[in-house]
Amino acid sequence: MQRIRLRYTKRGRLRFTSHRDFQRAFERALRRAEVPMAYSAGFTPHPRVSYANAAPTGTGSEAEYLEIALAAARDPGTLRALLDESMPAGLDIIDAVEARTSGLAERLTASVWELRLEGVEPADAEKAVAAFLDADAVEVQRRTKNGMRTFDTRGAVVSLEALSVPADRPLDSACAILRLVVRHLTPAVRPDDVLSGLRAVADLAPPVPAAVTRLAQGLFDEESGTVTDPLAPDREAVTAATPTAAVAADAKAPEGPAA
Repeated sequence: MQRIRLRYTKRGRLRFTSHRDFQRAFERALRRAEVPMAYSAGFTPHPRVSYANAAPTGTGSEAEYLEIALAAARDPGTLRALLDESMPAGLDIIDAVEARTSGLAERLTASVWELRLEGVEPADAEKAVAAFLDADAVEVQRRTKNGMRTFDTRGAVVSLEALSVPADRPLDSACAILRLVVRHLTPAVRPDDVLSGLRAVADLAPPVPAAVTRLAQGLFDEESGTVTDPLAPDREAVTAATPTAAVAADAKAPEGPAA
C-alpha cells in the first residue's frame, strides 16, 4: 500500500465550502481520475483518506493537507495533475509527495494567516496590533457546542503585524492588512478570535467581515520564527532513498574478469 500526501487550496468563492463539501468533491475526483484507492474494512468500506486541520468555513487557504492510501503505486506528480483536473477551480491540488515519514498531523503546529480589513485605516490597525501585543492576556468568548467559552487569545499568537497596503490600492478606500502567526493550541485560537481580541483591547471593528486566508501551516521553527513546509521531510526521505544515476549504473554494470 502506497501513501500520498497532498496539499490543496480553497480560493475565491470556494472558501465558503464546508469541509464536508470538500470531502464530497474530492471523493468524486478520486473516482473520475480512476485512482486505485485502498478501502477501510467492515460492512461499509470507505476510501482511506485522512484530513488534517482543515480551515474553518469562510476562510481561504493556500495550505490544506490530506493523505490518501492507494492499493497500487502511482507517480505522485501524475496523480496530482489528474486529481487537480477533476476538482472544481478554486479547490486546487498544488502539491503531492509520497509519504515516507510518520505524523503529518503532528507537524501542523502553527499557521500563517493574512487578514484583509476593508474599511479600516492602516494607522488604526497598527495601534490595535500594538495594544494587543502589549497585553499579557486577551480574553474573548466563543460559542461552542457546549455553550459559551472564555479563553485567552494572546498566548497562542506568535506574531501579529500590520503590513503596507499594496501600491495599486485606490486611495479613496481604506484597507488594512494583518499578518498573523498562531500556534495550534487547545482550545484552537482562530483568526476571528484574534479579531475579537483586537476589538476588546482597541475597539477595532471592521465595517465588513474580514477576508481571511491561510498562507501556510506546519512546524514552527523557534530559531527562524517561520512556519516550515510539513511535506519537506517526505521529500528529503524520497531523495535520500533514490540512488544517483552513477550509483545505479555501477550497480547494474557486470563485473569484469578476475585478475
